Amino acid sequence: MSRKLPLAEGESARTACARGLLHRGVEEKTGEVLPAAVLAERVGWAADLVSGMVATLLAGHGNTADVDVLAAGEDAQGRALPSNAWMALRRLGWTVGSDAKVNDRIIRMAQEQAGRTLRSAKWRADLTAGVLRTWPADPKKRTANEWDAVRAAVPGGQHLPSGIITSRTRQIAAFQHQHDRLPADVFELEGTPRMARMLLLSACDGQQAAIARADEPGRALLRLQLPTRPDPQSYAHWTWVACPVTLAPTVPSGAVLHLPTLRLHRGAVHADLAYTHGVPKTRRTGHTVALGVDWGLNTLLSAGAVRLHDDATITALGSGGMFRASGVLAKQHRLRRQGEALHAKADHYDRVISNAEYHALTGRRQILTDEIRHVSARRSNLNGALAWSAARWAVDQAISAGATVIYVEDLRSMEARGMGRNHNTRLSQTVRGQIVERMRHLAAETGIAVVTVPSRNTSRHCPQCLVPLRHRKAPDRPTVPGWKWAICPSCDWQGDRDQGAWRRIAARGLTHQTKTVTDRAGGATVIRSVADKLEPKAVITPPATQTSRDRSKTGPTKAACPTPRRRRTPSPVRQLTGQRPEGHTHTDRTRLPRAALRNQGVTTISTHRPRGAVLGAGFHLHVHASPPRWEPVPGTTPDHVSLS
Repeated sequence: MSRKLPLAEGESARTACARGLLHRGVEEKTGEVLPAAVLAERVGWAADLVSGMVATLLAGHGNTADVDVLAAGEDAQGRALPSNAWMALRRLGWTVGSDAKVNDRIIRMAQEQAGRTLRSAKWRADLTAGVLRTWPADPKKRTANEWDAVRAAVPGGQHLPSGIITSRTRQIAAFQHQHDRLPADVFELEGTPRMARMLLLSACDGQQAAIARADEPGRALLRLQLPTRPDPQSYAHWTWVACPVTLAPTVPSGAVLHLPTLRLHRGAVHADLAYTHGVPKTRRTGHTVALGVDWGLNTLLSAGAVRLHDDATITALGSGGMFRASGVLAKQHRLRRQGEALHAKADHYDRVISNAEYHALTGRRQILTDEIRHVSARRSNLNGALAWSAARWAVDQAISAGATVIYVEDLRSMEARGMGRNHNTRLSQTVRGQIVERMRHLAAETGIAVVTVPSRNTSRHCPQCLVPLRHRKAPDRPTVPGWKWAICPSCDWQGDRDQGAWRRIAARGLTHQTKTVTDRAGGATVIRSVADKLEPKAVITPPATQTSRDRSKTGPTKAACPTPRRRRTPSPVRQLTGQRPEGHTHTDRTRLPRAALRNQGVTTISTHRPRGAVLGAGFHLHVHASPPRWEPVPGTTPDHVSLS
C-alpha cells in the first residue's frame, strides 16, 4: 500500500504507535491454522536468529572507535551515511553471517537493531568520557568550578539536567569502589547490553513482510515469512504466514499503516503497529489562551487557564483544578520499599552463597529473583497508568478552556534535597518525565503545543505583583509557618501554593513565547531562560470588583448575631440508626476541616485519605481530579475537537 499521506492545509503528518496482539496465523500454502502458541514459537525461532546476529555485531563493533565512526555520518570515501541503520552498517562494511539459511531481509533486521543500539550509545559514551575527564575530588559533592568544567566537557552540557550528570557520577563511583580504578569508557562501565527478542519488520520490504487493510473496518492483514524449524537449512523451511490484526480504536480510518515490530512476551506475540495520520499543526508563538501546569507531591498536578488580552494584560479563566494521586503514590512508595527489602535480602544470599557450586539457598535466591521482577513490573505498570491518566486530565483541561498551548514547569535540573531520605526519594521517583511525554503525545492529536518553562520562583513570588510570598500552614492558621498556603504582603492575594504557581507558569509562558525554541535532541519545544525585560509583564491582572449597591453608612449599625461555624451543643452518643447532628464532642481538632470557610467551593487543603489506598482497591479509587469545564469560555468560540 502507498505510504504517502495526503494532507490538507494546516495539517502535518504525525507518526504514532498502537499496540496489538497476534492471536493466530494461517499458512498460505497449506491453509493450516496456526494457534497462538505455535505462532509464538515460530516467531521466537526467527527472533533467536536475529538476536544471535545482533550479539555478534555488538561484540565486534561495540567500542568507542567504531561508535565514533558510525556517529560521524561519513564513510571512508567521505560520503554521507544513509539514515537507515542497516544501510549505514553495510556502507561501512559491517556485515554478519549465520549458520542457518536466512534471506537478506533477516540480516537487515539484525543490522538495523545493532545499528540503532550503537547510535544510541554515542550520547552515553560522550557523557561518560566528559565525566571521566573532569573527575571531581569528592564525587559526592562537586564544587561550582567542577560543575562548570563537567558541563563544558559534555556535549550540550549547558542545558543538561544536573541529575543526569549526578547519576552517571554515582555509577562510575560504584565501579571505582568495586574495581579500585576508573573505567576506561562506557562499554567497560555498562558491559554488553542485552538484546530483546524482537523483529524489526520496518527494515524489510515486500519479500519478507507486507501489511494491508482488510475489507472489514478496523482490521488489517500482516503477511510475513517465518521458519518452520529453529535452524532452517534451506529456503523451503521458510513459509508465508498470514496473521489478521485488529486495529486499536485510536487508529484513524484514513491512517497509513507501516510494518510493525513483533515482540514476544509471556508466550504471546505483541505487535507495535506504527501508523501515520494528519493532525493540526502546532504553533510556537501567537498564543492567547494557555494552560499552566504545576507539579506537586500529593497534589500531582495543579492546572488552570489564562488569557492574554490585546492590551498585554493577562487574566485567569477560573480557579483551576487539581489532580490528586496521593493513594497511587502511597502504593508506589510501598512497592518501592518492598523492592528495596527484596534486593537487600538477595544481596545477603549472594554473599552467603559466594562461589559455591551447590548451596541450599540457591533455590530461594531464584525465588527472590522472580519476586523482584514481579514487583518491578507492578511499579512500571502503576507508573504508566498514572502517567496516562494525569496527561489525559491535563489535555482535557486545555481542550475545555480552548487553549492552544500547555506550559509545563521544567523540573529536570532540580534535585530533591533537605526533606529527609524517604521524602527525597519519593519526590525523585515521581513520573514527571513520563507525564510530559504522554501529554505531548495526546496534545498533538488536537494541535496543542506543550512547552516547558523555567521553574525559577514560580512558587515563591506572587502571581499578581511578583512580591515574595509568605507561606503558612493553612488559611485559618496565618501565623503558623508552613509551605502549603501562600499570602502576599503587598496585594493581599492568598491561595494554595500550587494554585499560585500555575498562574505564574502560564503568565511566564505567554510573555516569553517569542523565546520558544525546539530542542535538537528530542524535538521538544522549550523556553530555556527568563528575560529580565519580559518577566515584569508576566503577572496576572486581578478581576475588577464592582459593588451594585451603596454601602455608605447613613444610620446606626445594627449588630447581627453571627452564625457559629458549628453548633455549640455537643453531639450525643453515637447510635446505630439515624443521623448525628452537626458538631463534635471533642474541640481539640488535630485535622483541618474539609473547607476553611463555608462559602468555599473547592477543597483548599485535602486531609482526605482515599479508602482504596488502605484496602488496595482499584486505580481510580486512588485518584481524585477536578472535572474539566466543557462549556465554552465567555467571549470565545473555541473549536472543540472530539477525542472519541
